[in-house]
Amino acid sequence: MPTESNPTGQQPPTAEAAVWAIRADEAARSVTHAFGRRLLFLPGTHIGAVSIPPRRFRSVFNPWHYWWQAHYVDCLVDTGRRELATKTRFDGDSRPSAGRLASRLVTTIRLRNFFRFVNNYYDDMAWLALSTLRLEQLAEETRKPGRRRNAYVRRKLTLQFDSASTDDLGGGTFWSTKRDFKNTPATAPVALYFARTDRRERAQALVNWLNSKLLHPQRALYLDGLRIRNGEIVLEDAVYTYNQGPILGALLELGGQENLERAAHLVEAVARELIVPGTQVIHGDGTGDGGLFTGILIRYLALAARDQRLPEATRETAGVLVLSTAGAFWDGRRESGGDPKEPIVVFSSSPLRPATETYPAGAAVELSTQLQAWMALEAAATLET
Repeated sequence: MPTESNPTGQQPPTAEAAVWAIRADEAARSVTHAFGRRLLFLPGTHIGAVSIPPRRFRSVFNPWHYWWQAHYVDCLVDTGRRELATKTRFDGDSRPSAGRLASRLVTTIRLRNFFRFVNNYYDDMAWLALSTLRLEQLAEETRKPGRRRNAYVRRKLTLQFDSASTDDLGGGTFWSTKRDFKNTPATAPVALYFARTDRRERAQALVNWLNSKLLHPQRALYLDGLRIRNGEIVLEDAVYTYNQGPILGALLELGGQENLERAAHLVEAVARELIVPGTQVIHGDGTGDGGLFTGILIRYLALAARDQRLPEATRETAGVLVLSTAGAFWDGRRESGGDPKEPIVVFSSSPLRPATETYPAGAAVELSTQLQAWMALEAAATLET
C-alpha cells in the first residue's frame, strides 16, 4: 500500500526535482538560520521564533504558537528525508542534520510548553503527533532508533485523541477542551494519525463522520465544523484551504474504492474553487495562523500527485497545483540583509504577491508564512516532473 514516505511508483528524482530540492534546501537554511534559536540559551535546544526581528519587550514565553512548531518539525523531516536520499546535509557537514534539529525541536516544544506535550487544542496536538510519527520513521530509516520520547509523545497524545473523539454530535473530534465544537481542523488530522498508527477502523469512522456532516454535497469540499451554542447545533460553513489537506491524506492512507474516489473528487474541487482565478495557484490566506494554510494543502496534494491508485488526470491536476504554487512562492521571494555570502530569503505570505509587497524592508516576518513556502518547495521536490 502506498504510504506517505514511500508512495507507489515513486522513481529516482529527475533533474527538475533536483532543482526543487536545491530551492527547498535554501528555504530550510533560511528558516533555521533566521528563526531557529535556543530556548533560554539552553544547549541542545532548538525552537522557532514567532517572528523576526523579535518584538521588543516581549517575554520569552509570549506569544506561543504550538502548532507552528509542529509544522516546523514536519518541514525538518521533509528535509531529513532528502538528506537520507542524497547522503548530503542541507546545511553542511559542520552543522546538525535536519533530523537532529527536528529531534531537538520536539524536546524543546515540551520545555516551552511547561514540560508537557498536551495543550488545550486537539488539532494542535494532532499536528505534533503526525510530525513526531514521521520523525520516528525517519530515525528508523537512518538506523537511529526512535527515542523513548517519541513513544511517550505518541502514548500521551493518543489518549487525548481517544478522549476527544466521542459520540457527541454523532462522532467526530472536539476542537478544544471546551468541547463545544467538532470540526474538520481537528477530526481530519486525528483521522490521519489513527490511519497511520494502524487504528484504521477508528480512522474510517472519523472520515465517515466528516463525509456525512461536513462535506458539501455540491462543492465536494469540507466545511469547518459543528458548534454547540446555547444548546443548539450551529453549522460553521466556512471553507478553508488547509482543512482539505489532512482529510485528503486520510482518504489516501485508508485507501479502498470509496475513499479513493472521494480523494479524486476533492482534488478536482480544490482545483476548481481554491485557486486564484485565471491561474493554477492555490490562493493564500494571509498571515498569522492563515500563513500556514496553503502550505498544508500543498503537502497533501503532493501525496495525491504521487499516488498511482488515483486516475492519471487527478494526479496531473494535483501535481500542477503543487508545482504552480511552489513556483509562485519561489518567484516572489526576496533576499534580506544578513551575511552577503548567506542572505536570508524572505517568502511572501501570498503566492502571487511578491515578498517586497507583503514583507517590505523593515517589516516583521512571521514564521508561519516562511514554513508555508518551505513546505510547498519540499512538496514540489517530491514530484517527478
